[in-house]
Amino acid sequence: MAASSEISDGDDAVELIVCDVPSSSSVGSNGDAADSVSEEITPLLKQPAEKPKINIFSISYPRRKPRDHVIRVPESEAQVSQLILWLWGGSRYSGMLCVALSSFIYFSMEVVSDVFAAQSIPLFETAFARCTILLVLSYLWLRRTGQPMFGPPLSRKLLILRALMGYLSLSSFIYCVQRLPLSQAIVLSFTTPIMASIAARIAFLEKLKIADIAGLACNFFGVLFIFRQSFTAQGELVRAGSASAANLKGMHYVYAIIAGLFSSVTGGISYCLIKAGSKACDQPVTTVFSFGILASPAALVCMFIFEEFVLPELRSLFLMLLLGGLAFLAEVFLARGLQLEQTSKAANFQYTEAAFTELWGIASSTILPSFGGLIGCLLILASTGCTIYIGPDKDME
Repeated sequence: MAASSEISDGDDAVELIVCDVPSSSSVGSNGDAADSVSEEITPLLKQPAEKPKINIFSISYPRRKPRDHVIRVPESEAQVSQLILWLWGGSRYSGMLCVALSSFIYFSMEVVSDVFAAQSIPLFETAFARCTILLVLSYLWLRRTGQPMFGPPLSRKLLILRALMGYLSLSSFIYCVQRLPLSQAIVLSFTTPIMASIAARIAFLEKLKIADIAGLACNFFGVLFIFRQSFTAQGELVRAGSASAANLKGMHYVYAIIAGLFSSVTGGISYCLIKAGSKACDQPVTTVFSFGILASPAALVCMFIFEEFVLPELRSLFLMLLLGGLAFLAEVFLARGLQLEQTSKAANFQYTEAAFTELWGIASSTILPSFGGLIGCLLILASTGCTIYIGPDKDME
């Protein structure tokens, strides 16, 4: 209840209004309104809390996030890795470049063998060591990448045939080298790309264009020009009746020629099986592993049957390991090139090994420069250059 009183003092008047405290009943009826009023007034009546004391131990400094452990690869190594990835599959020319790199590695093996001359090792013993290194390195590669050792079940027949044809080609080539002059055996081995192109035409129905046939023919004639001088010298030995040319007459010579041609045919079929196996497995190293797992024990058996074991010296052992590692890289890049590129175009680049060997011999003064050798190198380099200029077929899968 409110009471008012008025106090007058002259002209001024002051009115006092007194409000009674509401009773409990009125509080109950107007509880909601009182609560809302108290909620509005309460924050204004609260006294500020005491400020916390601050010292050097209570100050929160911003924490530095630990730096991530980043391994900075040198720029040169990064460029090399990018180049290898580009060669492996980053370009439409990757198939051709992989085969060209494989031929260059084989040429490097010849240079290493010539420069670091070591103990003479029998051929089957050399083949056994090289195939064993192929087997071990391909196993480690597949184990590290998590790929199946023998590929998918549908591709195992291809891998077995690839290993069988590859070893037949290797063993018959060794027989040919033992019975024929090295230059003739090498010329016979360079018919392998031609056999591979013919086999791919039959098995895969690959198109053999006029440019492909002309390139193979031009390269083979280049090889003949390079080794023409060796053929001439051997012919003079045969006419003179030299004792060193006794093996160039009779049925032994015919058998050696047949063995060389058989090596080329089986090698050409092996190329086609490498291509099919690499595509089926999607991993070219699997074809190298399948070859090593058959060729290594087979070469060991042939080594003990046909030859006498020679214990290699430390220098020879190191050289065998080095050449085995290079052979592994060469086989891997060859399988990758056949996987990506048409067989005739890929095989066309294998002739560059003969041109590199001739040019190296001239540069190192181990071979006298000749007009035929230079013409042969020019034919091979011009043919491979034209193949690169034409490029891969657009309809290649």
